[in-house]
Amino acid sequence: MFRRFLAFALTLFSPALALAQAGAAEATPTGLARLDAIFGHYVVAPIASVFFFDLAFWDNGDPGEIKIPIIVLWLVLGAIFFTLRFKFINLRGFWHAIQVTRGKYDDPSHEGEVSHFQALSSALSATVGLGNIAGVAVAVHTGGPGAVFWMVIAGFLGMSSKFTECTLGQLYREVDARGNLSGGPMRYLQKGLSELGMKGFGRVLAVAFAILCIGGSFGGGNMFQANQSYAQVKEVIPFFDSDMGALAYGVLLALMVGVVIIGGIKRIGTVAGVVVPIMCGVYLLAGAFIIISNADQIVPAFSHIVGQAFTPEAGFGGMIGVLMTGFQRAAFSNEAGIGSASIAHSAAATDEPVREGIVALLEPFIDTILVCTMTGLVMVITNTYENSGEGVVMTSNAFATVLPWFPKVLTFAVFMFAFSTMISWSYYGERCFTYLFGTGTSMLYRVIFLGFVVLGSVLELGSVLDFSDLMVLGMAFPNILGLYLLSGKVKRALDSYWSKLKSGEMKPSSR
Repeated sequence: MFRRFLAFALTLFSPALALAQAGAAEATPTGLARLDAIFGHYVVAPIASVFFFDLAFWDNGDPGEIKIPIIVLWLVLGAIFFTLRFKFINLRGFWHAIQVTRGKYDDPSHEGEVSHFQALSSALSATVGLGNIAGVAVAVHTGGPGAVFWMVIAGFLGMSSKFTECTLGQLYREVDARGNLSGGPMRYLQKGLSELGMKGFGRVLAVAFAILCIGGSFGGGNMFQANQSYAQVKEVIPFFDSDMGALAYGVLLALMVGVVIIGGIKRIGTVAGVVVPIMCGVYLLAGAFIIISNADQIVPAFSHIVGQAFTPEAGFGGMIGVLMTGFQRAAFSNEAGIGSASIAHSAAATDEPVREGIVALLEPFIDTILVCTMTGLVMVITNTYENSGEGVVMTSNAFATVLPWFPKVLTFAVFMFAFSTMISWSYYGERCFTYLFGTGTSMLYRVIFLGFVVLGSVLELGSVLDFSDLMVLGMAFPNILGLYLLSGKVKRALDSYWSKLKSGEMKPSSR
């Protein structure tokens, strides 16, 4: 076991050792730039060449070229397939999902560690955050207003992907050696495919997912959050606007995260159940105020968004580019098809796996269709998406056009969003880490995770954002393949559940 962990650690952290050696002599802007360059060259570039291989390779370099990254197309096709396979469960299960989340079917006797609402909040705390604030700004700045339209479409279709993976998370969850419920792709890929006579293949996919999820927890679930929250905080609190300030911020954030993650999923669920609704409410209300204050720009903004989605200036190749930008940012934001949320939902107390899958389909709706659309509309209405700068700063500037004081409120929201995302992703990574190395390695993982909080605070956005995309999006390769192969079992479980629900056999809780 130790040899296996050592080999994994050396593989994962050899680039980090090179970074440390390159920057040990000085903590200057030049030194930090060197760290970022080495990180990008030795870690990001090789992986990106595989994950973002352009399937439309025949016109590379031509004006208005079409770019179809393999990972983005994989997510799109998966979301469409599950939407059709389960007969638009994203529409027909929507109201039932709201009823279940409100506790209508909760039963204290059901096995589980958190309620439906807490599981939803835990998963949302990992998705509603800087991907919605900074990521949308980056998408609109890069792909134009049309990217907002494709983000909404991606969110709608992603609801079906989320349903599928979270249902499987419940179907194949286990109780580990310490009595904790453990589920997620690493479980259903191994056990589910074994039932189909593909034991070895399932094990390979499960291990691949676990490694990518650990990387994703350090990247998108950690370094990206620390990096972008720091970018906003230093704008409001000048004390942190220095190399030493970045280090101090990272250490402070790591301490706060550490206090929560020591308590495991129950404490994470409790904290997320408070933080996420409040932060979402504050952000959506502020966004609504910006939009109402520019009421005369609402119709032109929607027209601009739809028009640019289908007729961007660069022609057909440009339209595909806008579509791909929207889907990529949506996937990074709501993580539908990634498989991460099924780890949190597997801990929910229920005796009906499909019920938790139906709860989970609300995540892309809240995360992308509501919060991301709000951000995109504000960016387009205020016309600040054309300005350069870091993603979170662009969003802050957009809100400041109507609410000059809001950057201070946004700073607090950004900090709390980053904080809540980190605590949930630490749980995802920890479950995968213990899957690979045993339940006794939980504390080791938490210490490493907190170290990456500090690292994310001092690295530049470029490599951090790219690394985040690679690890998080890469999880979709083994996960969606497993979802395809196991979709028959989900279909049978859904048909049985829906039949009992419609016949009245399934009664709400009497509590």
